[in-house]
Amino acid sequence: MSLPLATSFFQDTDFIRSAYILAFILFIVGLQNLRTPVTARKGNVIAAVGMAIAVGATLLQPQVGNYGLIALGVAIGTAIGVPAARSVKMTAMPQMVALFNGVGGGAVALIAWSEFRKYGGDYPLDIAIPSLFSAIVGSVSFWGSNIAFAKLQEILPGRPIQLPGQLFINFGLLAIAIVSAIIIATNGTNPQWLFVLGILVAGALLGNLFVLPIGGADMPVVISLLNAFTGLSAAAAGIALGNSALIVAGILVGSSGTILTRLMAQAMNRSIANIFKGGFGGGGTAPAGDGEERPVRSTSPDDVAIQLVYAERVVIVPGYGMAVAQAQHTVRELTKLLEAKGIEVEFAIHPVAGRMPGHMNVLLAEADVPYEQLKEMDEINGDFPRTDVSLVIGANDVVNPAARDVTDSPIYGMPILNVDESGSIIVLKRSMNTGFAGIDNPLFYNEKTALLFGDAKDSISKVVKEVEAL
Repeated sequence: MSLPLATSFFQDTDFIRSAYILAFILFIVGLQNLRTPVTARKGNVIAAVGMAIAVGATLLQPQVGNYGLIALGVAIGTAIGVPAARSVKMTAMPQMVALFNGVGGGAVALIAWSEFRKYGGDYPLDIAIPSLFSAIVGSVSFWGSNIAFAKLQEILPGRPIQLPGQLFINFGLLAIAIVSAIIIATNGTNPQWLFVLGILVAGALLGNLFVLPIGGADMPVVISLLNAFTGLSAAAAGIALGNSALIVAGILVGSSGTILTRLMAQAMNRSIANIFKGGFGGGGTAPAGDGEERPVRSTSPDDVAIQLVYAERVVIVPGYGMAVAQAQHTVRELTKLLEAKGIEVEFAIHPVAGRMPGHMNVLLAEADVPYEQLKEMDEINGDFPRTDVSLVIGANDVVNPAARDVTDSPIYGMPILNVDESGSIIVLKRSMNTGFAGIDNPLFYNEKTALLFGDAKDSISKVVKEVEAL
């Protein structure tokens, strides 16, 4: 086969469509494999192969422009992305997810800007509508993700930051963006300043002000919603460009992000609208309930070891404190020792534990904890009454009984892990500071609770040594 004939075959419309269909199948199979930590790595690889095929098929199209510029962009992205992904600590994974998601939204907004400049005053309506939609939503996603990153990285305070009349300001910015889009879509002159100020700048301000009022306790929901925003804007950009791969990938990301957002909100027993009104979650140091100082019972590694060794059933409740201390491997070592002594060990996973969806699952999978030992909240809550010891490692809000008992608590009604029903409770904490919700936890003052203060990894290591000696 001659080279021109081979080139003609690979650039044939049917061949490119077939490649896209294969890519779609791999996207869906990859997404399906992301359901559990057991197959998540394989799912990522499958989806990545699908994306490589989709990108390759796109580059084969004759209308693709400057290949040198494309190669430069791929090289720069690879040079930044690969080292960043390989070197990031698991504790910083939520920040990286927020940042990478924001980059996707920003890329879509730039594509919309490029399309606008391409058509100038002659902006066909069937291209204008999805382009303008993707510009607004992509800009909101980019800047909102940056604020989420800054809050998670503690560059900005985790507490809600609100302006007077915040809701009206947000609606005003949204109205400016929508009105500007209507003018651009219906006005043949299409002034560039209106696109920049009315679409990109208004979207940027809205993205910042949309996330700033949201506290750290709600950040997992924010991340999943912004992820959905990026997917929807990518799908709209795909419609404008006539690229089916971008449409399908964007719809998959948008729909899965939307479903996840809804599930996360349900796990907190709060409406999505209530979450995005802001004002909840701060990470401050709130006093105990009515301001009264209440005593807590502290313990030592040897006492913890004795309780664990003489238990028949132990449930470990991981939280963000375990992630900060990078204690997952030490925790796994402890579980192996206990299991060798015939003790039943399980992990109780709350849907919003940590700072992103599935954070604890990812950490424990990294430490090779068998997936069968990871029990979701609804599955394990009924088993706490027959649990001898619950070991809470850095979790706070997800085990706070105030969610059940204190009607004026900000988290009242949120489903929690019922660790207070266990025979005894051991809580590993650095200090008596509150969690991301910024409220006190009555569990720490429970007569069945003992607190082991210190870095979680160091504390567990000491407990491991004591267990080995028994």
